Amino acid sequence: MQSRAGLALILALTVVTGCSTFTGKSGEALPRDARWGLVPLVNYSQTPQAGERSEQILLSVLSQRGLQPIVYPKTEQETMLFDDSERLAAGMEWAQRQGFDYVISGSVEEWQYKSGLDGEPAVGISLRVLEPVTGRVIWSNSGARAGWSRESLSGSAQKVLRELTDDLRLE
Repeated sequence: MQSRAGLALILALTVVTGCSTFTGKSGEALPRDARWGLVPLVNYSQTPQAGERSEQILLSVLSQRGLQPIVYPKTEQETMLFDDSERLAAGMEWAQRQGFDYVISGSVEEWQYKSGLDGEPAVGISLRVLEPVTGRVIWSNSGARAGWSRESLSGSAQKVLRELTDDLRLE
């Protein structure tokens, strides 16, 4: 009888933890008071403007951690660009001119409601911190999450971004 209860507990924990996946490592502690910038997140998902949506949520999550990065200003000409990698390249050039110590970048791999009766939100995001002058990656982390049927896509993204940035060590 106890073995069945133990097995049921293990199965329940596996189901709950199976909804989220995160990779990455903490790395070195970075100074909170350094000059931080945020450049565009590249959208690899099928959802238009998922990168911009993620950037806005990321700003609020970083603010909770005490970071207030300066955001790459989007121009009217860039609004018409469909290639986010071009926006990222322009953002990195801008970051070098601004003299930032660190730049936050990344990509959105998944941003959708899954098909089916429940229509669960599914989010996959990768973040990285770079030195803009050298392009060296200081920290990186990736996470994915499938939420519950009544959960919003932006709510799932907020959970993923919070989990990702919690691994970013700041001093």
